[in-house]
Amino acid sequence: MTTFHSLGLQPEILQAVEKLGFEKPTPIQEKSIPYLLENTGDLMALASTGTGKTAAFGLPVLQKINPAAKKIEALVLCPTRELCRQIHDDFQNFACNLNGFRQVAVYGGANIMSQIKELKSGAAVVVGTPGRVVDLIERKNLDISNVKYLVLDEADEMLNMGFKDDLDFILSNTPEERQTMLFSATMPAEVNRIAKRYMNNPEMLETSLANKSAENIEHSIYMVNASIRFDALRRIVDVNPDIYGIVFCRTRKETQQVADNLIKAGYNADSLHGDLSQAQRDSVMAKFRSRHLQILVATDVAARGLDVNDITHVINYNLPDELETYIHRSGRTARAGKKGESIALVTSRDKSSIKILERKIGKQFEIKRIPTGEEICDRQLIKLVDDLAESNVDATEVERYLPIITQKLENFSRDELITRFFATEFTRFSAFYKNAQDINLATSERRSREKEDRNDRYVRDDEGSKRGKKERNRGRGGRVDFDRFFVSLGKKDNLNPHRLMGFINEFPNLQGIAIGRVEIMKSFSFVEVDSNFSSTLVNTVNGQKFHGKPCVIEPASSIKPKKDRDRDRGRDRDRDRKRKR
Repeated sequence: MTTFHSLGLQPEILQAVEKLGFEKPTPIQEKSIPYLLENTGDLMALASTGTGKTAAFGLPVLQKINPAAKKIEALVLCPTRELCRQIHDDFQNFACNLNGFRQVAVYGGANIMSQIKELKSGAAVVVGTPGRVVDLIERKNLDISNVKYLVLDEADEMLNMGFKDDLDFILSNTPEERQTMLFSATMPAEVNRIAKRYMNNPEMLETSLANKSAENIEHSIYMVNASIRFDALRRIVDVNPDIYGIVFCRTRKETQQVADNLIKAGYNADSLHGDLSQAQRDSVMAKFRSRHLQILVATDVAARGLDVNDITHVINYNLPDELETYIHRSGRTARAGKKGESIALVTSRDKSSIKILERKIGKQFEIKRIPTGEEICDRQLIKLVDDLAESNVDATEVERYLPIITQKLENFSRDELITRFFATEFTRFSAFYKNAQDINLATSERRSREKEDRNDRYVRDDEGSKRGKKERNRGRGGRVDFDRFFVSLGKKDNLNPHRLMGFINEFPNLQGIAIGRVEIMKSFSFVEVDSNFSSTLVNTVNGQKFHGKPCVIEPASSIKPKKDRDRDRGRDRDRDRKRKR
């Protein structure tokens, strides 16, 4: 069996590793650490969330640098402030026996002057987010000209978040003879571009965990109609009384809405997303880590770097736009050899995505029924009885009150007391789920919806003609007419069909509407939407921001063809010339 002692680490670092309770290296650690200790060449590693990436690059980096150096020898870049702070904390723990070790974490949302002050004191390692690192370099407060080791952690996510130009700037300002370590869950084209441009024949490492999630994660799906998605979430939470979990949503707006609804319903829940200040984020994370929160509702970006043990459930309120993100999400549970469950609320339209995911994770999803009110009440009652039976009661605290308690309750029998106690404690669930309907999709309804979804898929037609529209509607129980709309966003805005549909569906009054053909161009797009929602679509979406950029959406019929626009511009120029004469 491979141990940390067999990887070539020095005694001071081994002592820190043992103090942290690490015993057996993970696959990515077992492959990366010896290579980085013995070689000066670049490294590309595929590793998903929860596989121990920080130790995989952090331990060899700490062994190779001069820990007391005043000039920066190692620079670690990561996508979010949470991950930045987590890496910083891990480095501090790994280096606890290295004399004179200094490092600085630099990230947005925190006081830049404090970070500048720390940098002026000197540091061997800087951990930072790309935007803040660029800002400090341009202010001439961060000198990376002596960097020997450069780490790009979660490179795919940094590129997804729009840090491409920042990474190009940073990489071009570091010495060419540095050793570059790139860690990523996926290897899209942009990550390969970075590798080809800035890395020198990198060694490729890939672990099995990069393409499938941990064996002790149970993967489940609940088939839902979009209109009852929150009701289904609530029932899943209620049927798992000991849940300590994360609910992942697509957008900041949806995240806040779901969290607000849970809080209003009496749950210990809160939100984590990019619209919160750093102080708010720190407060939420402190409550979640201390288990004062039972449910954290988060966006994928905000949850990056979230390192919390004992999470029992990960719930996908929607499937993510990028299916690889599902593996990141599910990796938040079942850590340290424990079991966990990854749940997805899906519609019949998601069936093809589920098949792809099953291939990626190497497992089949278990299709579960949404629990009924009666099942939930049974589970909650058993939980209440178990808690009462297992509770450690300090009799001395209530002993002096026993005479008055006995006097007040002397007319009640044992059975009456038990009945009254549980009736009082159980009021919220019994009242809410009394006469609750079964919200599972009936078999016939499910088949009908699947048929509709198949017919909703647009028929590829080179001309985008009426013939294509008729083909999409053929065989439906009722006809749906589509209107075509122009959208002022395109590929350059990181828009794709999934993201456009997700953007439209994030608005409550547009959820579940039929969407036809989607065409994504470089700087604009076209989308077909159920004509019954045409005015609602324009009134709701127009002016809303997609990744910070306002979206203009209007009927495609009002957009003139390019040749007509060119002809009109020519007429305008001629008219202007005549006026000047």
